[in-house]
Amino acid sequence: MKIAVYAKSVRDPKHQAGFGELLMALAARGHEIWLPPSLEDHVHMNIESGMQVRVFDHFVKGETMADVLICVGGDGTILDTLSIVRDTGVPILALNTGRLGFLADVQLENLQHALDDVEKGNYSIEQRSLLQLDSSHPLFDYNYALNDFVIHKKETSSMIVVHAYLNGEFLNSYWSDGLIISTPTGSTGYSLSCGGPIIFPKSDSMVITPIAPHNLNVRPVVVSDDVVISFEIEGRASSYLASLDARSQSITGEVNMAIRKADHKLNLMRLSNIHFLDTLRNKLHWGFDRRN
Repeated sequence: MKIAVYAKSVRDPKHQAGFGELLMALAARGHEIWLPPSLEDHVHMNIESGMQVRVFDHFVKGETMADVLICVGGDGTILDTLSIVRDTGVPILALNTGRLGFLADVQLENLQHALDDVEKGNYSIEQRSLLQLDSSHPLFDYNYALNDFVIHKKETSSMIVVHAYLNGEFLNSYWSDGLIISTPTGSTGYSLSCGGPIIFPKSDSMVITPIAPHNLNVRPVVVSDDVVISFEIEGRASSYLASLDARSQSITGEVNMAIRKADHKLNLMRLSNIHFLDTLRNKLHWGFDRRN
């Protein structure tokens, strides 16, 4: 198989160990290994100088189209792979060497078993919806997000007012530190920490969650993902922040922005013994009570 491997960083000893173990396992099984340019030198300097690897920039061209992309790290690493696979449909398998791991749920001690499942086809493809940002000024090289789109105030400036519209119809004016528009995947991230609900991955919905709202009767709202959510921003500051997942750009109130569901999705490879409900209970420690 042609397998691409991505890691956000290999400076952390735990990430480095997982990255090295994965490459050695893939080489021993005879797979064709593809790496981004940032990791090629690390392989020859720290793992095995004679290991044969090839280099990719992205998967748009046919010759670099991998059968699967395996990323090493945590959930943040998966967010980075979004700009690599884009709309190619290349499935992603996540090896968790991070902390929480809602998405990266294959543990390092289960690596060999996971590779057996991949080679035998013992997996399913779980499609995760993405957000697409439309703006009057170019803000990002890749204007899609797996988790969320966020408008928030800068640093210690006073709260802002975000006027939100659904398909052009006025929804609400949010007096707050900002506003989160989350996918079902992102509902267990920033939105959850701000009081938003947990949405199951296959739900056709988006969550609008205010950040520290000044009105006590303002609560998160779940809307259908076939709407377009647009915004107008007011505030005392001259600029604000707009974020797609972990990428942020400074904006002014003159920038017009709208969020919609993207036409393509991200394909996550799920092994047969891993289920969302198990992940939810384990990561949120549900049921960890003496009475149970």
